[in-house]
Amino acid sequence: MNPVIGLDVAKGESQVQAFLEKKQPYKKSFKVAHTLEGLTILLEFIREIEEASGERPSIVLESTGHYHTPVVQFFEERGYLLIMVNPLVSYRAKSSSLRKVKTDIIDARHLCEMFYKEDLEPYKQRGIQLLNLRNLTRQHENITGMYVQTKLQFQSVLDQVFPEYCGVFGDLYSDVSLLSLQSFPTSEEVLATSEETIAKKIKEFCKSRSQQWANSKSEKLKTAANRNPFQKTLYYSLILSMDMYIKMLLEYKKHLSNLEEEIDVLAKNMEEYKILQSIPGIGEKIAATIISEIGEIDRFNHPKKLVAFAGIDPSVFESGTFKGTLNRITKRGSSRLRHALYMAVKSAIRDCRKKKTTDELIPRNKRLREFYDKKREEGKPFKVAVIACANKLLHWIYALLKSKSDFQDLA
Repeated sequence: MNPVIGLDVAKGESQVQAFLEKKQPYKKSFKVAHTLEGLTILLEFIREIEEASGERPSIVLESTGHYHTPVVQFFEERGYLLIMVNPLVSYRAKSSSLRKVKTDIIDARHLCEMFYKEDLEPYKQRGIQLLNLRNLTRQHENITGMYVQTKLQFQSVLDQVFPEYCGVFGDLYSDVSLLSLQSFPTSEEVLATSEETIAKKIKEFCKSRSQQWANSKSEKLKTAANRNPFQKTLYYSLILSMDMYIKMLLEYKKHLSNLEEEIDVLAKNMEEYKILQSIPGIGEKIAATIISEIGEIDRFNHPKKLVAFAGIDPSVFESGTFKGTLNRITKRGSSRLRHALYMAVKSAIRDCRKKKTTDELIPRNKRLREFYDKKREEGKPFKVAVIACANKLLHWIYALLKSKSDFQDLA
């Protein structure tokens, strides 16, 4: 016998269907909750199948974001073979039926039938360290998105209260700049306060700088207040909004800084992190993102599988004598990995000064720049050439991680 358990995973529960052999379902389908009690009931049912079939069943389930995590962890600890199915693959299998029926019971049954029809690969567990790194880099990306959105909202309010403030500090979003604006949010307050008091306050916010620097910033703030078109703020709601956005920006910066420290500490212990940074154009943040999204390189037995995982493989459309010429990339893999590769390529092919004392310009990554120039000379548009470079870069990453060797650029 070749028993299998199909789990249609949803939020907080799973629909269970068992087969002892092909076209031989075992008992009726039922639901279990993703609690310790529910998973224990499922474990007892699986042991019942073991007794009936004489073999330990495989467990097939769809990859469903984070909903499947408690099920995977529970049964991995007990040594069961788990098979994670891509939702696109299972959807294609369900669509092959002439009858259009969609229920949890039928979905669980389809997963069991796929086990007997398809050549499914077992789920390969990622290391705890890599999963931690992936969670941290994704959280960093999410908070960065919220931080950028808050900056836009803050800028909109600032334009209606104190637009001339933008030129006072070199970096509008530095801590000293935000704290100074929080203390003196309007022209009225700046003009009503002496330069000495403002300078003293600025010095408190940035103790590493000299008093002379604080005095110059105080003078600039006074000048900006005199130029400001809004000498009186009519809407108190704007002041409240600006204060709120400043507090949010300061908190986001603090969280991002903490995340970056944790990512750096975690990634530094990984050999792959150093290998990727040997490739010109890949810095700390991009290297950490690429490693966390790829996971163990042993999950892929060919570089083309890694390219497909990133979603930068070209789609193919052929039918009869027709062959499609406008073939876009599939974009069916990790969007975060695609974005990291895109940024790495743009950084690698960019020109930079060889030395600060000379005007000589060289690309950061000579080999990748040569490949990019070749594609451009063939008439490829910029984005097409960059995607080709990303494909090439991913092949290099695969080879380097497999051989555990550093990148060798052209002399």
